[in-house]
Amino acid sequence: MTDTIRVMTWNVHGTFALNPHFDLEGVSAIIRKWSPDIVALQEVDSRGRTDDPFARLADVVGIHRAEARSIVTRDGDYGQVLLSRWPFADVPVVSDVSYQEREPRRAIAACVETPIGEVKVIATHLGLSIHERYEQAQALIRLADAPRVIIAGDFNDWFWVKSVRRVLARRCPMRTRLRTFPARWPLLRLDRIYTASNGTIRRAWTDRDARRHSDHLPVLADISFAP
Repeated sequence: MTDTIRVMTWNVHGTFALNPHFDLEGVSAIIRKWSPDIVALQEVDSRGRTDDPFARLADVVGIHRAEARSIVTRDGDYGQVLLSRWPFADVPVVSDVSYQEREPRRAIAACVETPIGEVKVIATHLGLSIHERYEQAQALIRLADAPRVIIAGDFNDWFWVKSVRRVLARRCPMRTRLRTFPARWPLLRLDRIYTASNGTIRRAWTDRDARRHSDHLPVLADISFAP
C-alpha cells in the first residue's frame, strides 16, 4: 500500500472555449498519463455539445465524481468536477461561494476514503477580483474542518494584497508553487494544491504537453500525511 496519494488540478478552459473542436481524448490522455487518484477540473463546458464531458471525463479516473454546474442553460452546462479513484465517505457538498453579482462560483467538498485514511478534498475555482477571492478564501477555511485536508483548484491569485495564500495558510500552509498560466509561457501561479500542516507535498510538477489543450497547465502532486 502506498503512503502517498496523487492529486491533480487543471483548468481545461482552452479545450472547451479556445479549441472549437475540443479534443476530449487529448485531455483524457494527459490525465491517464499520470494516473492521478483525485482530479479537480475547472471550466468544464458542455454548452453546444451533443455529449456530456462531465460524465465522459469521470471515466478517466474512476466511477466516483461530484459536479458543480454553476451555469446551467438549455444549450448545456458550465462548471467544475471532482473525480476520485476511491469512494466518498458521504455525499459531497457543493457550496455557493459566489460574491455579489459576479460570476457564479462553487466549491466542492468531499471526504475521500483513501488507503492512507479519510481525506477531505475541496475543489474550487475562485473569482477575478481581490475582494471576491478574499471572501471566497474565508469560505474555504470554514470548509477545511477535518484532520486531513487538501484544497485544489484555480485560485486566480497573484497579488499579496488580501491574498488567498495568506488566508489559506491559517489551515493549509503547504502549497505547490508552479507557474501555470499562460500555458505556453507560464508566468503566474494561478493553479495550486494546498494541504494542511500535517501534510507533506513529496513531489509537485506540471506537464508542458498539456499546453496543446488548455491555456492553463495542470498541477500534480504526490501527498502524504503524518499519522
